[in-house]
Amino acid sequence: ARYACTMKKKRIVVLAVAVGIAAAFAYAWAKYSREEAAPYRFAAVERGDIRAAVAATGALSAVTTVQVGTQVSGRVVEIHADFNDRVKQGQLIARIDPTLLEQAVRDAQAGLERSRAQFEQADIEYRRNLELFTGKVLTEIEFNTAKFARAVAAANVKSAQVALDRARQNLAYTEIFAPIDGIVVERNVDVGQTVAANFSAPQLFLIAKDLSRMQILASVAESDIGSIRAEQPVTFTVQAWPSDTFPGTVKKVRLQSTTTDNIVSYTVVIEVANPDGKLLPGMTASVDFITGDARNVLTVPNAALRFRPTEAMIASVRAQPGGAGQGREGAHKSPDTAVLWYLDAAGKPVRARVHTGLTDGQRTEVSGQGLEPGREVIIGVTQASTGAAATNPFQSQPMGGARRF
Repeated sequence: ARYACTMKKKRIVVLAVAVGIAAAFAYAWAKYSREEAAPYRFAAVERGDIRAAVAATGALSAVTTVQVGTQVSGRVVEIHADFNDRVKQGQLIARIDPTLLEQAVRDAQAGLERSRAQFEQADIEYRRNLELFTGKVLTEIEFNTAKFARAVAAANVKSAQVALDRARQNLAYTEIFAPIDGIVVERNVDVGQTVAANFSAPQLFLIAKDLSRMQILASVAESDIGSIRAEQPVTFTVQAWPSDTFPGTVKKVRLQSTTTDNIVSYTVVIEVANPDGKLLPGMTASVDFITGDARNVLTVPNAALRFRPTEAMIASVRAQPGGAGQGREGAHKSPDTAVLWYLDAAGKPVRARVHTGLTDGQRTEVSGQGLEPGREVIIGVTQASTGAAATNPFQSQPMGGARRF
């Protein structure tokens, strides 16, 4: 009984393998037969919408950003704002050690007091010499010496006052305040760090005024910049949200150009709404500038417009009534016309001249007599239709010979 059961299982396995082989053979033969029967590859004319666009890339940024620096050097002793903090205009966000600048203020105050004392002395001397000069006791030269000394002392007082005001202002610069209402995008210092403002003001913070409205600075090649204009609609995507498409509007095209690897490009500023805060500064945006939009039009794959007929197809068209005088396909075409090929009711190739419109890179708008949704147009030919022998899928390839693709 055990032996009979085993033999029965083996027969089932053998039968299943045989059925599988037969199915594979039938599928391959059917595919081969279809290729023999259909020498052309087709695609259907469809009715739909076409949107033409110019592609570019750019980076998101806040519309208004302010770099907060320092005009005095020193050690940072306090920081009151961090990344992503919202700050108000006039809010204290950092402090620099004021010790040296406080000493400078006291020194300037002492200098002002000294200058005032010298002025008082010069003024008293001037008044005394004025009485003597009036009484003809002093000569004019002696009187002028006292007069000029008083004027110099008065100027020294003004200079000392300016020095004191400068020292006080520098002391005030040790307190860093937010210049606008906004969000801290960057913080470039830490407590204890020394900043030097000898040559240029170092950046301590970068504050974005409003992230609910942002902008994209997109680089567009000169070959496409002619189709970009202000108020033009834009769509874009970012890697952080690959399934979302965001809208935007062209604000301006900057006149300044840049050249990279002999390619001239221009910067296009795009306004973007960011009410939910999903877009962040620095994100890379893949932008499509909408240059045209056609709705409910007939479209064909671009492969149908690029199709080039065989000599046999051209000969067949010439042999048809009224086709003897026709030249090669593509003759006398204008830039907005093209030729589509299809089969008539008798299965013979026929060509039709059509007008082309917008394209999205994959399909193109077409119009012409006899075009209708569902008509199958030729987009390619199979190996059999070119006159070459078809390859049997079950025929083995000769060893060592060149393989045909």
